[in-house]
Amino acid sequence: MNPLFKQLMGQASRLTLTGDLGAATAAIQDALAQRTAKADPTVIDVVAREVHGPGQAPPTAPAAGRFLRATHAETIGTRDYKLYVPPTYTGQPLPLVVMLHGCTQDPDDFAAGTGMNDAALADGFFVLYPAQSQQGNPQRCWNWFKHNHQQRDRGEPALIANMTREVMKQYNIDPGQVYAAGLSAGGAMAAILGEAYPDLFMAVGVHSGLPVGCARDVNGALMAMKNGAPRTASRKQTTPAPTIVFHGDRDTTVHPVNGEHVVATLAAGTVVEQEHVRSIRGHAYTRRQHRDAHGKVVAEHWVVHGSAHAWSGGRAQGSYTDARGPDATREMLRFFKGHARLGRR
Repeated sequence: MNPLFKQLMGQASRLTLTGDLGAATAAIQDALAQRTAKADPTVIDVVAREVHGPGQAPPTAPAAGRFLRATHAETIGTRDYKLYVPPTYTGQPLPLVVMLHGCTQDPDDFAAGTGMNDAALADGFFVLYPAQSQQGNPQRCWNWFKHNHQQRDRGEPALIANMTREVMKQYNIDPGQVYAAGLSAGGAMAAILGEAYPDLFMAVGVHSGLPVGCARDVNGALMAMKNGAPRTASRKQTTPAPTIVFHGDRDTTVHPVNGEHVVATLAAGTVVEQEHVRSIRGHAYTRRQHRDAHGKVVAEHWVVHGSAHAWSGGRAQGSYTDARGPDATREMLRFFKGHARLGRR
């Protein structure tokens, strides 16, 4: 029996006993989808899912604003996406943050766990959530580990970039305030976007991800995830976009050294500023800022002590979250704002 099918059916039984029939139905649907899916060697991330317990509401959009569903289609491929439009939008230029979910996640789950829509409601910006399809990858992982998905104008990086441009044409998006962030497989893809499209994305956030070019196939991906990618993995064909990295030092899914190697692409020749923060009720962390010769922060690396493979400071309504960590959503937005190219049209 498919172990995930067995796990999800067990969750459905427990939820039925507690009276949470909505969540039980969702678990059964997921189990049936997994049972009919064919085995695929391109699935390289762990299978994990958090089902809402009794009394917990399912992921929802903020009370204000619109959370739209649409599809982007082109010769490269077709992907659904969701777009959060803030209620303050009346045609004026606003920033855009592209959010790339991890394996087994979807836009609703990722939005709920990161709280990015609520941040957009408060600050007034768009959020684009591309959705990986099960046709593209059975576990909905972005294919960061395949050689044909690691370059500009090829594969999924091109598809995401073109989807971003499509949204920019439909709405008045400020091209000097377009950013990308992701978790796990989504974080690895965000790193690829930062290297392949630094002209489109002003800065990127990589949470629990891996450096560009650290794998070319499934076996290489598994090795990089387990043991850490070689520091020389990235090809660095261009100067990558400024990057902020979050990684838990108890992450057993993606080795924490990968976070160091993501930053290493930008850190050469920089001045490092480091701080250690102890926390009484939450996770302590170490933050390193890398400044270039002009004093500009080109990279930040947050090591969250005691955290596993989860979005730091996230919410329990979504999967892969750790509420005890520093707020990755808030810190990424702060970093992004510091790299806006205002007035760029």
